[in-house]
Amino acid sequence: MKFSLENKTAIVTGGGSGIGRAICRALAGQGAMVHILEHNAPNGEETAEMIRTNGGRSESHQCDVSNGDMVGEVFGRIAEQGPIDILVNNAGIAHVGNLEQTQASDMDRLYEVNVKGVYNCMRSCVGHMKAKGGSIINMASIASTVGIQDRFAYSMTKGAVLTMTYSVARDYLEDGIRCNSISPGRVHTPFVDGFIKKNYPGKEEEMYEKLSRTQPIGRMGRPEEVADLALYLSSDEASFITGTDFPIDGGFIKLNG
Repeated sequence: MKFSLENKTAIVTGGGSGIGRAICRALAGQGAMVHILEHNAPNGEETAEMIRTNGGRSESHQCDVSNGDMVGEVFGRIAEQGPIDILVNNAGIAHVGNLEQTQASDMDRLYEVNVKGVYNCMRSCVGHMKAKGGSIINMASIASTVGIQDRFAYSMTKGAVLTMTYSVARDYLEDGIRCNSISPGRVHTPFVDGFIKKNYPGKEEEMYEKLSRTQPIGRMGRPEEVADLALYLSSDEASFITGTDFPIDGGFIKLNG
């Protein structure tokens, strides 16, 4: 079976909702044992229960990815059960604002999760992967490579995710560890719905359509579409791919302007 992940162990951060939940379900659906690292424990357990209900295997771990000691302890416990084959660094937080609207505290908050969190997880993982190789997928963004209005701090962190991906891919070639990134455009998730409801009360439908049209293809992406790309990059069918960023953006990067 193509894209089979039978007998493989995957770790997905931020798997309690949205894109992360879709990735967990996609990997589990192809046979992987999926460990979810989630700051919001009830959300993580809800995803794990969805997977188990559908006959898959999953376990959720409450974890703050910005805490290196906590991350290392969780990875150690998972590794005791067997090799870690796949890591998907999906956990992240957002901030809206230009340079003048971004406080130092905003920069620190986003750095801790979006940059240091990815660092903590990769650093805790590569030692366990060296024995037999593996696949690391980092969730970057279209904001990693193009300017997005009012996303100063967020763009900073996602640019760092992209360049960390290239560095790890280069440094661990001989260990058989592949490292790639995915750069989504606007994807319809509960976060988007919450953002619209909070900032445009009474105009939710109008703003949803407006935001959808910012993608040249005419709609937002679906979490399941991003998950399918993550599934491919996790699989042996992608064994010749490393050090590459994959935009999944409805044409935003190349076709806008």
